[in-house]
Amino acid sequence: MAKARVKKRTHLRPQNASSSSNKAGAASMNKTPKSMVIRVGGSQVGTSVSQLVKDVRRMMEPDTAVRLKERKSNRLRDYTVMAGPLGVTHLMLFSKSSTGNTNMRLAVTPRGPTMHFQVENYSLCRDVERAMKRPQSGGQDHKTPPLLVMNNFTTADATEDSKVPKRLESLTTTIFQSLFPPINPQATPLHSIRRVMLLNREPEAENDGSYVLSLRHYAIATKKTGVSKRIRRLDPKEIRNREKKKTAVPNLGKLEDAADYLLDPSAAGYTSASETELDTDNEVEVLESTTRRVLNKREAQRQKAAEKGEKKAAAVPGVEKRAVKLVELGPRLKLRLMKVEDGVCDGRVMWHDYVTKTDKEKKALEQSWAVRRKEKEARKKLQRDNIEKKKAEKAKARGQGEKVDDDEEDEEMIDDEDDWLSDDFGEEADEGDDSEPEPEAGADSDEMEE
Repeated sequence: MAKARVKKRTHLRPQNASSSSNKAGAASMNKTPKSMVIRVGGSQVGTSVSQLVKDVRRMMEPDTAVRLKERKSNRLRDYTVMAGPLGVTHLMLFSKSSTGNTNMRLAVTPRGPTMHFQVENYSLCRDVERAMKRPQSGGQDHKTPPLLVMNNFTTADATEDSKVPKRLESLTTTIFQSLFPPINPQATPLHSIRRVMLLNREPEAENDGSYVLSLRHYAIATKKTGVSKRIRRLDPKEIRNREKKKTAVPNLGKLEDAADYLLDPSAAGYTSASETELDTDNEVEVLESTTRRVLNKREAQRQKAAEKGEKKAAAVPGVEKRAVKLVELGPRLKLRLMKVEDGVCDGRVMWHDYVTKTDKEKKALEQSWAVRRKEKEARKKLQRDNIEKKKAEKAKARGQGEKVDDDEEDEEMIDDEDDWLSDDFGEEADEGDDSEPEPEAGADSDEMEE
């Protein structure tokens, strides 16, 4: 017998339906942070900001929407509504003002807060590659999230009365730490850490109270130390890691012996001074991975008996020294924190860089937000009452034998988000905010495909 079709989009699921799979999926979804990098006003921001958005998406891989395309009809509500089902935890909105300033907003879904940054200057990945002698594209390094390194985010002498209060430093640290999944040093394999995202807070200029972050993105490259380049070229590990455009095996057709290739002084052999390894602190000791033969039961017992009789320790893999090098991938960003809002791109201003309010103004703002919260609760209560009224009418109609259209939507969406969220991207709704409006925040978005 065919299985009855259950409409999941407009109808409620049966109460006895199994939700173990949904809970498991939600639990796994909540463990890994996911992000959306959105370009606000695709036709107005220009090619440079559009390319910057692509570079940031590649940097945030693998848990980000790399092929996201914005439409002109899309509004902020479209992304916030889909953030829950898709498991998106962070929104990064790039926009450009009429004066030419590039801005970035980092919002935590679904309740905020939102941090507004002004991009003082930036460099694209292609600009970084042109400035390097031996650029590296990254290859398969983007299949794993980068290692987040933060420096100087908090200061010892910061207080709640400082220009940059201590709670703001803690909030900024927590938001950036939640961008990527946490790393367990005991369980995370070293080969999975292939990139580094460095965030450095620059010192304040003449104690002006600014909060400026410098972002860099690097790839981790390792190589053996104390070994000539020509010997490393014959190592199978180095051959596998080498780019395809280079030859894997050197041409030895014109030589009589392999020693002529390894010890040739004119070809950077052992006697070449340019091939010597410098004494630096970027050398680490790792266990050399060697292949072992799988023993059967009899051979394993024989080896165990021999080790026990001779009192010899088991074989331990060798230790090799490897030099760690960071190769910059890009992009580079210099971000200046302008303000922090309580909601998603709209809400009560928690901190502002150049706007300060008196106690009387703060009290008036608190009262206005309290009125808005009460109005929101009243609207949600009215929606719930309407849903219950419709359910009661349908039940009564079924009891009287009347035909009820099952395709009619059973329940309306209760607005869990802030009802005063702007339909456009970041349109200011804070009535008591004396700050200047941000013209770049009102631009429409371009095309989006999921």
